Amino acid sequence: MEENNQAKEDRREARRKRRIRNQIVAYITVILLILAVGTGIVWGVNKLTVERRDAEQESQASQDALDQMLASEDAIETPSPTPEPVVELTPEQKLDEIVNAGIEVMPLEAKVAGLFIVTPEAITGVSTAVQAGDGTREALAQYPVGGIIYFKKNIQSADQITTMLDNTELYMRYPLFLAVDEEGGSVARLAEAGVGTKVDNAKTIGESGDTNNAYQAGLTIGGDLSRIGFNLDFAPVADLANVEGSAIGTRSYGADAAAAAGYVGAAVRGLSEQGITSCLKHFPGIGGSTQDTHTGLASTSRTAEQFRAEEFTVFQAGIDAGADMVMIGHISAPELTGSNEPCTFSEAVVTDILRNELGFDGVIITDAMNMKAVSDYYDSADAAIQALRAGCDMILMPEDFEMAYNGVLQAVNDGIISEERINDSLRRIYRIKYADRISELD
Repeated sequence: MEENNQAKEDRREARRKRRIRNQIVAYITVILLILAVGTGIVWGVNKLTVERRDAEQESQASQDALDQMLASEDAIETPSPTPEPVVELTPEQKLDEIVNAGIEVMPLEAKVAGLFIVTPEAITGVSTAVQAGDGTREALAQYPVGGIIYFKKNIQSADQITTMLDNTELYMRYPLFLAVDEEGGSVARLAEAGVGTKVDNAKTIGESGDTNNAYQAGLTIGGDLSRIGFNLDFAPVADLANVEGSAIGTRSYGADAAAAAGYVGAAVRGLSEQGITSCLKHFPGIGGSTQDTHTGLASTSRTAEQFRAEEFTVFQAGIDAGADMVMIGHISAPELTGSNEPCTFSEAVVTDILRNELGFDGVIITDAMNMKAVSDYYDSADAAIQALRAGCDMILMPEDFEMAYNGVLQAVNDGIISEERINDSLRRIYRIKYADRISELD
């Protein structure tokens, strides 16, 4: 019994000793692990310290080298930044900006009205306008047209017409063409009314053999118009009287294209020097017909080759001399258009030939739309729309202004004519009206 008890006691003692031994081994292992981690931390810190010290030394060495380079006489100077180039606009470009800015803020109704040149009676409703008062002010407020054309019946005296024009300008929202037909000879509204200088007709001047006579006539007419207050003259005539009994008669400088070209160019220069805008007429040339578009249809059988060799050279001379406006005639020229329609409605004549072939970038205006060659066959709205679609910029004297105006306005609203197309014409119109500002912008 005692032996069994002793054996049990021995086993308990052995287990106790093994437990103590295992605990000691565990403690030693933990201590060794702690020592290893600590040693690693110390080593890592030392390594980072050394690397940072080395990096700082390298950085300092680089900075020292840079400071030495900048301090040396051969140091490279830092280039100054290149300034952005300043684009200086030309006076013409500045004028374009003014024109575009003005057109952008115009309501569509004003834009469309600005394509028309009409008589004062057409917008005021009076039978004969000889003054500009409340009726003119109200009319221009409702229809800010692009221009007004005056005839002998509107002119009673120099003071009266000057006052009328001055007052009209006071009422306008937008710049106006104040126009008249003053060719000299039998077509001279001011001279007929006794307030302008009588000037020889074109035929007489052409027969003189001296283009300076055309220049002096332009100076004289231009001086009268400028003094009274006009700014646009529907002259000179560039048609050739090249058939017997030509409808253009004494209004033409003759039948010889080379000679007529010199007279037309001289007349344009004379008007221009007096500050008057000139308008060549009647493209492509109505002198090759004996029929009068005032009273009905008129046509010519002249070929395209004949037009190019003769009539076009005269118009080109006027354009080269500085004419800012060209009037399209209502004559039918099948050899140019391919049809019997008046040239006013022909894109082939207005755009393909005058605008593109002859390179004319000014204002293209119709002849008076109340002439029988148009009014007997087209209503005022259709005529105006067709002329604009052919490439004309302005409509002169429609038979019924309100019908023409409303027709064009509706055509734009319906997309038949784009507003940008209207804007293109207005840009050309306002470049003429604001041309005197170029010198101010220089």
